[in-house]
Amino acid sequence: MNLREKYNIPANAVITIAGTVGVGKSTMTKALAEALNFRTSYEKVDANPYLDKFYDDFEKWSFHLQVYFLAERFKEQKRIFEYGGGFIQDRSIYEDTGIFAKMHFDKGTMDPTDYETYTNLFEAMVMTPYFPHPNLLVYLEGPVDDVIGRIQERGREMEQQTPHDYWYEMHGRYEDWINNFNSCPVLRLDINDYDLMKNPDQIEQIVERIAQMIQLTSHYQKF
Repeated sequence: MNLREKYNIPANAVITIAGTVGVGKSTMTKALAEALNFRTSYEKVDANPYLDKFYDDFEKWSFHLQVYFLAERFKEQKRIFEYGGGFIQDRSIYEDTGIFAKMHFDKGTMDPTDYETYTNLFEAMVMTPYFPHPNLLVYLEGPVDDVIGRIQERGREMEQQTPHDYWYEMHGRYEDWINNFNSCPVLRLDINDYDLMKNPDQIEQIVERIAQMIQLTSHYQKF
């Protein structure tokens, strides 16, 4: 019996992992998928034709970049729908619109008309039958200095060159976003309460909490 069966998690469940850069979304995605025998859905970055152009000129390419991410993520949503669920997602489509596109609009690096077009497109997408809303969004959080420490430890060149002020702002935007998020149930996990790299067996404690939250919210959604 795997952990999905042990804790009675639906075989068609969709669980999304969210959180700012450095909190361990990919590690959590992999560990949960293995524990539950679910498929994974990762963000596709390497093939993005706008990424390098975007870093050279935010204002010119922010709209193109975000529309590309939106289209790719929607294709993943359709794939999940066609498989009938049973997925762990690394990052959510909600973060694209609620954090990144909004940040470009707030900072003036995305034209207001482009931002309105983008948000209208997002809203149209999430209303289609091909868009399975997650059963649960698992939000990974922790103190901003701990998150920055993890970013420095993993040593990705582009992240090392990013000013700390950016990570502080991103952390604050994520906190504001999750505090107002209501598109699906949320389970918040503090990254300092577990270490899946050193103690992989801790995934069972997390699966148990996920199961409790899914069962609780499923009960209330019936009324």
